[in-house]
Amino acid sequence: MSFFTGGQIALQETHDHVADAGETRAWLQQSNHHLLQTGEDAFPEMLASIPSPARRLFLAGDPLALALPAVAIVGSRNPTQGGARTAYEFARFLAGSGFTIVSGLAQGIDTQAHSGALDAGGRTVAFLGHGIDRVYPAANRELAHRIIASGALVSEFPLGTPPHKTHFPQRNRLISGLSLGTLVVEAARQSGSLITARLAGEQGREVFAIPGSIHNPMARGCHWLIRNGARLVETADDILEELAPLLGHMAATEGVNATPVDSDPAPLSEVTGEQRNLLDIMGHDPVSLDELAELSGLTIDQLSSMLLILELEGRVENLSGGRYSALHRTGPDAAAPDTE
Repeated sequence: MSFFTGGQIALQETHDHVADAGETRAWLQQSNHHLLQTGEDAFPEMLASIPSPARRLFLAGDPLALALPAVAIVGSRNPTQGGARTAYEFARFLAGSGFTIVSGLAQGIDTQAHSGALDAGGRTVAFLGHGIDRVYPAANRELAHRIIASGALVSEFPLGTPPHKTHFPQRNRLISGLSLGTLVVEAARQSGSLITARLAGEQGREVFAIPGSIHNPMARGCHWLIRNGARLVETADDILEELAPLLGHMAATEGVNATPVDSDPAPLSEVTGEQRNLLDIMGHDPVSLDELAELSGLTIDQLSSMLLILELEGRVENLSGGRYSALHRTGPDAAAPDTE
């Protein structure tokens, strides 16, 4: 059996084996490994108060990360490029404003949320749907190491427990329970992210959702949440307005940094006039190459070249079906970035 040893993460790849008492004790003797049990002072109050609280939590990292004001950011495992960037920038801004960012270490929005918090020099917590001696997905092994160094990996499952589809909805109550509010960035109508949002509402936590294009199936879950009472979020300040009063004690004792994050990919001066006109024509809803040719008067060859450059610069997203969508407005009346 493989465990976190010497601060390193080793994956179990050949067999499943739930740890016995001796193996668990050996794991706990390693640096930064902890077992938090309900009723103890170290057990987070936010999680002790939810329905069906965990009896114990295995933790790798800093237990203090579970005691600080937190915001959960969740969403699709297969987000659009714009959705992934939005999750990253919101996490970076909110972490820089003093919140711990909570998510589930999954691919997609979860990965971007953890990464944004870490890149801001903030804290992040990942709740796992398996034993803490595993990393799933394996592609997030390096990210898991970074989280341990600046936050915590947490699981209620015994060491050696493999990932299972029933475990992830179960762990979602911990993601929402530790957090003052849950932000859903992109989610299909039937998704685990909506389960997390529902649990947040049942736990008396705030629920936030970012709207998207009516043509984006990953926006439908967010639109459903908004129709059913979630707060529509356009900027990170919308979340701060709701939650910042709860940071009063932390601001007084640690000096919270609330400097906004600049999410614009490049100065406006670096965009040519033709590119700026094309982005203004595109808007944010998907549009085909033929439609762009008709609207812009440019040839297909000219458009293909410009779109490739804009895509590489992170200004345009190439969607399925040969359609394109602008990620950032660049005209003189451009809206401020979502995180400002």
